[in-house]
Amino acid sequence: MKVSIGIGGAASGARRDFKNQVEFVVEAERLGVDTVWTAEAWGLDAISPLAYLAAKTEKIRLGTGIMQISARSPSMTAMTALTMAAISDDRFILGLGASGPQVVEGLQGRPFKAPLSRMRETVDIIRMAFAGDKLAYNGKYHQLPLPGGEGKALRLAQPGNDKIPIYLATLGPKTLEYTGAVAQGWLGTSFTPEHAQAHLGYIDAGAQAAGRSLTDVDIQVGGAVGFADDLQPLIDALRPGMAFTLGAMGSPKTNFYNEAYRRGGWQDVATQVQALWVSGKREEAAAQVPDEMIKQANLLGDEAGVKARMQAFKDAGVTTLRVQPLGADMAARLNVLGRIMDLVGTLS
Repeated sequence: MKVSIGIGGAASGARRDFKNQVEFVVEAERLGVDTVWTAEAWGLDAISPLAYLAAKTEKIRLGTGIMQISARSPSMTAMTALTMAAISDDRFILGLGASGPQVVEGLQGRPFKAPLSRMRETVDIIRMAFAGDKLAYNGKYHQLPLPGGEGKALRLAQPGNDKIPIYLATLGPKTLEYTGAVAQGWLGTSFTPEHAQAHLGYIDAGAQAAGRSLTDVDIQVGGAVGFADDLQPLIDALRPGMAFTLGAMGSPKTNFYNEAYRRGGWQDVATQVQALWVSGKREEAAAQVPDEMIKQANLLGDEAGVKARMQAFKDAGVTTLRVQPLGADMAARLNVLGRIMDLVGTLS
């Protein structure tokens, strides 16, 4: 089992702490972490930090977790990925996701409908660019060249590079099946080992339908990691974040994170927390998140307890554990990360 970390996110950029994030990634590379992922949400973009990190690191893989397909045209996404692969000595991973309606329509000003079709067309065009082909495509949402205009099908000036891995962040059953059929990896969320089939069953079905197997897909998922004998302070600190995921990560009508937890055994909780959140009762929403839900979605405990959770994720089919080390400062977080790296080598 490998280990990956992430930087960025919705609140990224609010504090000018990028230097600290770079130091964290450089040290993570020294500890043996396999991949760093950058989120863009509505904070820092996903690419700029990776370009800087490419110059500051030598071995760690650099992935977008994720680039929103609505924020860039498919051809620009391909150009950006090819550029990142070139400047990072092929350490780049293209992670893509559809995001959600509030971000896509509210921030990007693009329609959110048919996210799977848009994802499929985006990946098709990107793969054409990676193969070095001319970009001629006639889809429902993307047409190259634009009909009736003066454009013509172009081949990118950059050499093709079909070795750039494409990872997808998906949550709905159909998009999970598509991930299994075409992607090199899955960037998972809303996951617990106890209900792994709520996600991996669909990925496996999609892979088999395409003549592949689940082992062809790098399953990257995990959670917050904290070492403690008394878990209650850690659980209480994570409870508001879980309530935000269930209640705010999407619109009241469309929340893929909430839907995934419903499939994963938490239907009543997910429904109750979302209802409280959207009605403005955020503290009450957080109070409804049970301790056990936090425990299952994360890796908390003393050393033996954290190791047991790591083993549970591995046994469920996770091949790369995405971790969020908890700590009051960078030194504490690096200490937790170091302990994780020591434990991962002891798993069976």
